Amino acid sequence: MAWSRMSTDPARITSTTSLTAPAAASDASIPDPLLALLGRSVQLSKTISESDLYLFAGITGDFAPHHIDEEYCRRTSIGSRVVHGCLTLAYSSAASTRVLEGIDEPVVALGYDRVRFVRVAHIGDTVTVNYTVVKYDTERRRATSTIEIKNQRGEMVAVA
Repeated sequence: MAWSRMSTDPARITSTTSLTAPAAASDASIPDPLLALLGRSVQLSKTISESDLYLFAGITGDFAPHHIDEEYCRRTSIGSRVVHGCLTLAYSSAASTRVLEGIDEPVVALGYDRVRFVRVAHIGDTVTVNYTVVKYDTERRRATSTIEIKNQRGEMVAVA
């Protein structure tokens, strides 16, 4: 299996995600509490363990050999088992929950339509999610965020 190298230049791999809430009451005297999200940033880190990988494989049913078979991987250009990209991305869910702390209404994340996995993560890697709310549309009640996931060496792993 050949691995192609994608750009890791942050200017070329940024992407966005949206948070949205139901329409607010029409009373203009009550400020929109979601405005408080603008500029908020959350950073969290997680070292990916072998049990994380196996639990995720079990939940998703993805037991591809490049995820679970160390001997297979040693015979390829990969070298060692690769963490599921979606597991790496899933850590951004915890970040989106934390960025919403103090918001007392239901808010959901949409718009994960520009996810890019630019580097693989391996068991033992520590990934750090940087989740920042960069824009807020008061009319649509949508916040736009950037998500960058980097490994312990500061290399970009994924963006959304």
